[in-house]
Amino acid sequence: MYLTNQENASAFKGLRVAAVAAAVVAVMLSGCGDDKKSDKASQTAAKVNKEEITVHQINFVLQRQQGLKPEQAEAASKQVLERLIEQELAVQKAQELKLDRDPRVVQQIEAAKREIIARSYVERIGESVAKPTSEEVSKYYNEKPALFKDRRIYSLQELAIEAKPEQFGQLRQKLESAKNIGEFAEFLKSNDFRFTANQAVRAAEQLPLNGLESIARMKDGDSAVTQTANGITVLFLVGSRSQPVDETRARPAIEAFLVNQRKAELVQKDLKGLREAAKIDYVGKFAEGAPGAKGAASAPAAAATPAPTAAPVAADPAAPAASGLNAADISKGMGLK
Repeated sequence: MYLTNQENASAFKGLRVAAVAAAVVAVMLSGCGDDKKSDKASQTAAKVNKEEITVHQINFVLQRQQGLKPEQAEAASKQVLERLIEQELAVQKAQELKLDRDPRVVQQIEAAKREIIARSYVERIGESVAKPTSEEVSKYYNEKPALFKDRRIYSLQELAIEAKPEQFGQLRQKLESAKNIGEFAEFLKSNDFRFTANQAVRAAEQLPLNGLESIARMKDGDSAVTQTANGITVLFLVGSRSQPVDETRARPAIEAFLVNQRKAELVQKDLKGLREAAKIDYVGKFAEGAPGAKGAASAPAAAATPAPTAAPVAADPAAPAASGLNAADISKGMGLK
């Protein structure tokens, strides 16, 4: 069962972080049990001149390190402490030079502060999103056979060709008559067409979702053409193999996707309401053509974009086939960050 380990790793990540944090606290406080110092002193890991570095600071850094195992906590905590000491030395020297008052530094601090506060608000909104029901998961599973029931591992080659519109017909004609991609590439070289070639092995969930269905309809040896700003892109399906995923194995990935999708929709709805309730005045050059400005053209409604004939493939000649479906991989194909 190629999925189990990856699912378990995702499921227990939160527990592992908590275990690591607890282990670090135990490590840093070991040997202090007999001291009758204050709680504040017991949390001190080091003193840099007159400033203290605490266990809480170390734990905060460790909690952001993915994949850290509890047994690695002691060594990791010491490494983090050394980095924090160096950081504190740099901060103290910067303050001595009054760099913390530099307008550029102040601006960066304020920007980071705004980003953190705004992100916290977005995360708070997302907390109210309900977990999808079994029926909703099953519905999504059945609506996306290319991702699950008919899932394949694709060996793809892509040629991005620079060409003028009047050359497209010639290229398409040669593509149809070529026996393989090698013959077509030789034609391009001999006729002085500039092009770049990429190849990759990708599982269905690692491809852009809006192009997956088009690729799933292709048979081994087929090609697809997409017009670009500089010419055309030709995608070749060199080969593929079936590797379906049942609903039980797909469930964690589908749940993660649906939850994130709902969070994004809820955030956009909330922000739209905030914009409508707020008084926003565009000033100067930004007032011209601004939304809601007098005489400004109304913003066109978002039109549905048809799925492209071929999806771009990242240059990765040695990419191995995916070992299985997991939330991280499927999120790439589903457009999640």
